[in-house]
Amino acid sequence: MARILSIDYGKKRTGLAVTDPLRIIAGGLVTVATSGLFDFLRDYVAKEPVERIVIGEPKQPDGTPSENMARVTEFVNRWRKAFPTIPIEFYDERFTSVLAHRAMIDGGLRKKKRQDKALVDEVSATIILQSYLESVRRKQ
Repeated sequence: MARILSIDYGKKRTGLAVTDPLRIIAGGLVTVATSGLFDFLRDYVAKEPVERIVIGEPKQPDGTPSENMARVTEFVNRWRKAFPTIPIEFYDERFTSVLAHRAMIDGGLRKKKRQDKALVDEVSATIILQSYLESVRRKQ
């Protein structure tokens, strides 16, 4: 079975998470510089079978698009053009950074480690993917 990969797209850094091959659980993959994201993903999908990509849809708390939405949309359009056989879809990412910090606190990480923005991005991508998996299961 092919994996599902999620993206927490940021202006400078982007967190990535991926499912296990059976698509049961999400786990953090890595955080990469956003400038190298496309190349990283191109190499990753050449080595690992990926069924689809879920990308966080940046919204304000009131549901309106955040300022990062234009960059995310540009990336999504570029991906769809280059890899039409690997669908990419949006998933609401509101509050994932808050949830990531909460998960890190609950997991017992020290303050210094919780301030690691790259780790927060990776945990956020994992939360996006786990939420997506749960929503798909509810629909079935």
